[in-house]
Parts: sequence; structure tokens; C-alpha cells
Amino acid sequence: MGESTERGLTRLHSVRERIGDSLSAHPNELIALFSRFVKQGKGMLQPHQIIAEYNTAIPEADRAKLKDSAFDDVLRAAQEAIVLPPWVALAIRPRPGVWEYVRVNVNELGVEELSVPEYLQFKEQLTEENKENNFVLELDFEPFNASFPRPSLSKSIGNGVQFLNRHLSSKLFHDKESLYPLLNFLRAHNYKGMTMMLNDRIRSLSALQAALRKAEEHLATLLPDTPYSEFQHRFQELGLEKGWGDTATRTKETIHLLLDLLEAPDPSTLEKFLGTIPMVFNVVILSPHGYFAQANVLGYPDTGGQVVYILDQVRAMENEMLLRIKQQGLNITPRILIVTRLLPDAHGTTCGQRLEKVLGTEHTHILRVPFRTENGIVRKWISRFEVWPYLETYAEDVAHEIAGEMQAIPDLIIGNYSDGNLVASLLAHKLGVTTCTIAHALEKTKYPNSDLYWKKLEDHYHFSCQFTADLIAMNHADFIITSTFQEIAGSKDTVGQYESHMAFTMPGLYRVVHGIDVFDPKFNIVSPGADMSIYFPYTETSKRLTSLHSEIEELLYSSDENDEHKFVLKDRNKPIIFSMARLDKVKNLTGLVEFYGRNPRLRELVNLVIVCGDHGKESKDKEEQAEFKKMYDLIEQYNLSGHIRWISAQMNRVRNGELYRYICDTRGAFVQPAMYEAFGLTVVESMTCGLPTFATQYGGPAEIIVHGASGFHIDPYQGDKAAELLVDFFEKCKTDPSYWTKISEGGLRRIEEKYTWKLYSERLMTLAGVYGFWKYVSNLDRRETRRYLEMFYALKYRKMAKSVPLAIEGDSASSGSK
Repeated sequence: MGESTERGLTRLHSVRERIGDSLSAHPNELIALFSRFVKQGKGMLQPHQIIAEYNTAIPEADRAKLKDSAFDDVLRAAQEAIVLPPWVALAIRPRPGVWEYVRVNVNELGVEELSVPEYLQFKEQLTEENKENNFVLELDFEPFNASFPRPSLSKSIGNGVQFLNRHLSSKLFHDKESLYPLLNFLRAHNYKGMTMMLNDRIRSLSALQAALRKAEEHLATLLPDTPYSEFQHRFQELGLEKGWGDTATRTKETIHLLLDLLEAPDPSTLEKFLGTIPMVFNVVILSPHGYFAQANVLGYPDTGGQVVYILDQVRAMENEMLLRIKQQGLNITPRILIVTRLLPDAHGTTCGQRLEKVLGTEHTHILRVPFRTENGIVRKWISRFEVWPYLETYAEDVAHEIAGEMQAIPDLIIGNYSDGNLVASLLAHKLGVTTCTIAHALEKTKYPNSDLYWKKLEDHYHFSCQFTADLIAMNHADFIITSTFQEIAGSKDTVGQYESHMAFTMPGLYRVVHGIDVFDPKFNIVSPGADMSIYFPYTETSKRLTSLHSEIEELLYSSDENDEHKFVLKDRNKPIIFSMARLDKVKNLTGLVEFYGRNPRLRELVNLVIVCGDHGKESKDKEEQAEFKKMYDLIEQYNLSGHIRWISAQMNRVRNGELYRYICDTRGAFVQPAMYEAFGLTVVESMTCGLPTFATQYGGPAEIIVHGASGFHIDPYQGDKAAELLVDFFEKCKTDPSYWTKISEGGLRRIEEKYTWKLYSERLMTLAGVYGFWKYVSNLDRRETRRYLEMFYALKYRKMAKSVPLAIEGDSASSGSK
């Protein structure tokens, strides 16, 4: 966020005044615009529709006069207009995370400011739900957070730990006595009865400082690589236990950090110190829904990028935990459990196996716990939209299984997606453990107006449960990890996933007056990477899996059609544009096929290869069935046979990595055309392999890619423009082959700077330590909020979850969608 964006808040300080002044200065133009809104009758306008109406209602010469005016600013910051003649209400977003609401009476030319509840109540009139309903449940978490520190600048969003450290450090370290919580925190350190850091000989700050000085003097007499065991006895006499370091040098560094904190405390030293001391040994990661396994599940319903993310995450985390434990001089075996659902009907996968070791790790396992009802274990897969009635019992069963498996309370619980985050909240509440949530995707953003018209979607998606679970998890979490800024607060022009939960209404259920604040210091951007043992640059020829090339060529170019691939490419000398995703509406692969089909020049220049779906069996998913039909219809409509290869979902990640690199050899490109993408793991994978990438401008890819330098942004709603951008790229590459290399290398540099699992795991472990510390020494556990959540859960959510129909055993066709 630049300074100009921040100044926008001042310019739009009072939206009501700005519109009022504009009505006085430009009455004819504005009356024409608002009258046009009203003539269309009751309804809602999205930002692009507001601007389209503006361009239609007001001649270009008059728009030029209004350019850069206060009203032009207001209109371009409008995220929606609600029209209920003679009123037009606007939701104005001057900058990410900041909203104002106004209402204009077109007949009287009156402008009034609306509070959040007033605006939501006005919006509800678009439905039939609020008639004669004088009392509506309003959720407002703001009173509990009013005194809690938070930044005010948009650029601080997603940097919660830095802000928290700065703010709380100033309180904690304002005098000598205030450092006692730090002393008590170190004294409390132990693992399964083994004392760490400090023993009972140190009971005061002066005793701590004296012990540290003597330890420092002793270490000065030792060789740098002297192991801890050789000075352990002396340290114990001073009151210092294991955990300071594995060698004299590392121990001295840790002691220096603490001495610096005690003498001249500052936030960065605190963060560094907390990152070096032992705090996290046992981690539980929750991902209940879907087929979660290490092989043969990609392409199955509700199984995709989240599984890949977690498996890569735990490998990186285990390596980081082992490194830190070694550097701390400890002999502790860490444990990571991925807790997911056990599926007795496992369909040839390992999803029916209770415990499965994660490949490439020593101490990480998948622990599967079945869904259970009073009638027994649920055997079949259930859509992620239908899991709600099982989760409370599931959380109880998971708590029991974790206790038996770990023989310890976990130090950190991480939830994934809505269901995993709810279970993580229930477990953390029961066990008193630091908890982190990772959304991956918040469905509310994917389905426009799914809050306002939730009842129409309820039978299929059960959004009432999902959105409620999201609110509970967001507000219960100690910290939240997102992959990008976009995920939290969007951009100047688009609303972030979390930001969309600040204020919304589900008519007939409740209004959310203040659900989550994107400025909350619990938000932290920690971007994942790709598994670099699988995804590495095409230029690393010694590592290339050339033995797989015959299989890949068969996959791409063979002249036969079967259950694995449909349609044949007639010219194998052309570059390939490639895409790989689930076959659903949001991923928009049919949109890619359509804009490819509509552009004759693009068809001349390149072949199209898409990997999605499964030709070998009929999908149980209604949305996927519809997309299958649409895909075939488009291929026929644009006569794409000979130009397109449609390959079924590929489960072999190792071969997929080489497939990206093989596409590089054709001097092709990767296209990710999603309507919205929370992060974009395939984008990172393709860039890590050196494949030039074109990806949606909505969501994470807009942040991953620097347009024109490390890839390109495309607008999935403007397919013809996306096609022209691809044509322009391949035309340039044809005349100047170095242009392809330039974009490829730009993508690789971007990945090295920001998107690796090594950077991710270092940051995550530090965050766990810092938030665990502040939770211990302050009121960061937000007891009032949690009591409010308990009541909300018991009185509202539990009833909603029970209303979701249980799965019928033996019914092979679930009604759920992916």
C-alpha cells in the first residue's frame, strides 16, 4: 500500500459530505446516474456494473469534469449498490479494511450516513426474510477487541507478529519489575517432566542476570565447538538447564540475546530470542474432509491442493523442528500428526488405514479417525459441505486418539479449511493449546451473494454451518496464517477473503456487524512453496527425469483416445499452453477452453493441454458433471479436435513435475484461469519449474506474479483479452526467443525470494513461539471473546449442525459438490 492509498482515507473521510457536495456542484450528472440506478428497480449492482452505468448515464465530456473529483473517488471505491426505489445505498471501501455506508434518496436528493446494522437491514430488503422481524441476532466481536492493540495502516495488515511484538514489548519492558513474566515463562519450560532453561535455583531477575554473567565467563574459557554435555554440570549449578544450545558458541549467542533483552529490550531481539528457545515438539494438523493420502487420491472429490500443501508443510516443519532441537542441545523426538478422516470405503487408497507414516519424514504420521454417529462408524466419503453434524463427536474422538498416540498434550494445533479449523478450535479450547488456522479457501468469497441468498443454496451447500464455523475459528485462533495479503484484505479494487467476513448478513439467521478485523495482529502472511525435490527448474538437466519422457509423450501426443486422454494434437511442433486443476466452476477450465477456441490466432500459435476430471468413471459431483458436459460442448462448438488434449487428473506428482518441465521444453506456458484462487499452488509449481505463467488476477496469484516481469495476470471475466495477452506473448517469443527465457528467469527469481518451504517453516515455528509467549504473559487468550464464542456455538451453531442430514449408508451418490 502506498502513501496515496492511505491518503485516500482522508479524501473520503465523510462519504456523506462528499456526495452532498457533489450533488450541489454537479446535480444534473449525479441525478442522471442515481435515476438510472432506480429505474432498473429493486436489486444489487456490483462494482463493474456501477462503473458501466456511470459511463452510460453521463456523457464522456461530463465524466472528464468529474474525473478526480470527490464523487468520482467515492464511486470507484463503491463495492456494491443496493437499489430499493427511491433509495440507493452504497458500500464504500476507501482502502482495504475500511468501510463506510451511505444512502441517497433520489427523489429528495438527501444523503444520509448508515451504521453497519442499518446498511445490512436495508440490504436484507432484497430478500423476503426480514418482514415484521423486529429482533435479529447481531454478532459483534468488536467490544471484546476494542482495547486490544491493532495497527491502522493497510501496509501493516498481515504483519501481525511484528506489530504485536512492538506494542506488547513496550508494555512488558517499561521497567525492571515488568520483566518478571519473562522469568516465569522460562521457569515454566519443561518437557514430559524434564526441566529446561531454568531450574529452582533462579527465583529472581537479579539471580538470572548473575547466573547469565557467570555462564558467559565460563563459556569464554571453552573452545567454540565444545558440546553442551561438557559444561552441563556447571550450568546446572548456576541454575541453567538444557535448551540454551548444543555448543559453547550457540549457547553463548542465546545467553547474549537474553542479556540484551534484560538490559535494553527491543522487539526484534525478543522475536529472535523466542525463535531460539525450545517451545514446540508436538504438533497436530487437522484436515478432516476428503480423501487424504499420499498417493492415488489427487482428483478424488474434495482432494486437491490442500493435501499437497499439508504434506509439503509437514516435511519442512519436521526438518525445521529437528534442526532447532539439535541447536538447542536437546535429545527430544518431535512428533507431527496429520489428523484426517478414516474412510472404511477407501476405494483402493490408504484412507482406510489408521496410521500411515509420511514419506520423507521420520516422526510424522497421518492419523485417521472415523466419523461416528450413535449408529456406528460412517463408511463412505461425504462432501466437505455435509460434514457438519459429525464434527463435535469427531473432535472428542480425536482428543482421545491424540492422547494415546502422543502421550502428551500438543504444543501447537493447526486447522485447515473450515471443518479443520472448527475442530482445531474445539480441541484447543479443551486442551488450552496455542492454535493456528489456515483457511486455504473461504467459500463465501467463491459464491457471490451466498450470504444474502443463503437459503437458496442451503440444501446443497449448508453455508449456514460453514460461515458460522469460519467465524468461530477466526475469532478463536491465536494466530492466522495466510499465503498472501490478497487473502486477508484483497487489493485496492478487490475485497479480501477475510475482509468479506467483516460485516455481512444471512437474513433470517443473523447479522454480522463485526465478524473479523483484517487489522487484527493475529494475521500473518507466511507463503508456502513447492516441493523442490519434485519441482525444480527445467535447466537443471542432471536432475531431469528423462526416463519419464516416453510416458509423457504418450500422454500428450499418442494418436489414440482412452480413459486417460481424449482428443489428439495434430501438430506436435507447436508450443503448449497447459493447465491443471479440479474440474469445477471456480477453477474455470471451461473458460480457458472457450477463450482459446474463440481466438483463431492463438489456436494457430499453440496447442492446449488441460489436465482435469476423470474420463474413466462418472463423477458423483453435480458441479463436475455439468463442467464435463460444458467442456465437450465447447470442444465441439469451436471444432478444437486436433488443437486440444484433455487428460484425466494425474495422481503422480513426480511425473507431474517433469510434465511442467517438458512443457518448458516446448517453449510453452502455464495458464491458471480461476475465477478466484486463494493462493495458487500450481502457479508456484509451474514458476518453480521455470514455466512462464499466466494466472488469475483475483486472489493470491495477483501477488505471487509481478505482471510482465515474473509472469502475467489475466482477468477470467474477460477471456478475449486474456487470449490476446497470450497471443502477444507467443508472437514476441517467435520473433525473440530470449523473451521466453526472460519471463522464465523472472519467475524463478520471484520464487527464490518469497515462496520456499524453508522460509515458510522457519517463520511458522517462530510465530508459534512468539504467540505462545504472549499468550502466557498477557491476556492474549481473549477470555471474553471465547466465552462469547462458547455461547454462540452452543445456542446457534450446534442446532444448525444437527439440521444437516446425516449421510445414508449405501447411497453411493452424494449430493455434495466439491
